[in-house]
Amino acid sequence: MDILIDYVLPFLVVLTILVFVHEMGHFLVARYNNVRVEVFSIGFGKELFGFNDARGTRWKFGAMPLGGYVKMFGEGESIQDGENARPLSDEEKEVSFHHKRLAQRAAIVFAGPLANFVFAIIVLSALFYVSGLPNPLAGIGTVQSGSAAQKAGIVAGDRVVMIAGQEVKWFEDLRKIVIRNPNVPLAMEVVRGDTQITLTATPTPHIVQENGVDVEIGLLGVTPNQEMVEFEKVGPLDAIVMGSEKTYGLTVNILSSVGRMITGSVSREELGGPLRIAQMSGQMAQGGMANLIFFLAALSINLGLINLFPIPMLDGGHLLFYFLEAIIGRPINEKAQEYSFRFGLILVLLLMVFVTWNDIVQLKVFEYLINLVS
Repeated sequence: MDILIDYVLPFLVVLTILVFVHEMGHFLVARYNNVRVEVFSIGFGKELFGFNDARGTRWKFGAMPLGGYVKMFGEGESIQDGENARPLSDEEKEVSFHHKRLAQRAAIVFAGPLANFVFAIIVLSALFYVSGLPNPLAGIGTVQSGSAAQKAGIVAGDRVVMIAGQEVKWFEDLRKIVIRNPNVPLAMEVVRGDTQITLTATPTPHIVQENGVDVEIGLLGVTPNQEMVEFEKVGPLDAIVMGSEKTYGLTVNILSSVGRMITGSVSREELGGPLRIAQMSGQMAQGGMANLIFFLAALSINLGLINLFPIPMLDGGHLLFYFLEAIIGRPINEKAQEYSFRFGLILVLLLMVFVTWNDIVQLKVFEYLINLVS
């Protein structure tokens, strides 16, 4: 029961939200382009429950909650009904996905991944606005051996409140003063426990290049204390800017990690699947709502990026076909598309098997099961 509440439930909530956001992107742009949406499904397989809206769309939950889909009217040239197969009427072509312009079809497909990125920006912006921006105080985390800080008697856990006659609150303020004063003795007021002591540190000179010019800076040899953090309130516009920047940064980091996995510089064992996501969802939920929300945004970016990979069966594969169609002036041969989609399905299934096996090995599932019965 504890596993169900601590891990499975957070995983299902996170996955349901992300799938809903992704499919809602497809749905909204399809509706905007006057495409009839027949089914909006969270999950696959047998329908558990659902309802029809005023425009005839069936909204439902499937028994297998590992994904979802939006089924649009007009996947082919005709309506198949056994011997009564017939071409689409003019009215039906008006609401058929297949009969929309290339740009409209591409926009509908691209809208799913785009919704995941927009969602991440919104979630992170809201998080920054509500919680504020985490900013490290002028606390000392680690002290390098032989550094100016160690020679001055600074130890981990200290907090600098004044340096060179200037009051400091943030670690960044401390860093700026130190950088500007290489080889200059600096008097420091340091809080250690319940007492305040006076120390003198002489920043070590170090040469760096700025715009091709050698510049001498001072180094103290310390890192910020991650436990000494204060949250600064930010306005809504600043929160949106920070949410966008964080989304961009996470996107770059994810792509960089994928590149390192492809080149082999990072072990493929780090590639996680549904079990690892479930584990992390539970851990983040136990770590607090802010951690879970940040994890939700990061996963949303992951989902958006994965769907943009040019693999048939994924949105990126469809967009690749549309790109080729734009170049040659006609749709790709149906047989070629069919075989490509089959290949894409096999590739996606193999990837799912690989990451799930990775999860089983890394999370020691077999050992856990053996312990249960032994």
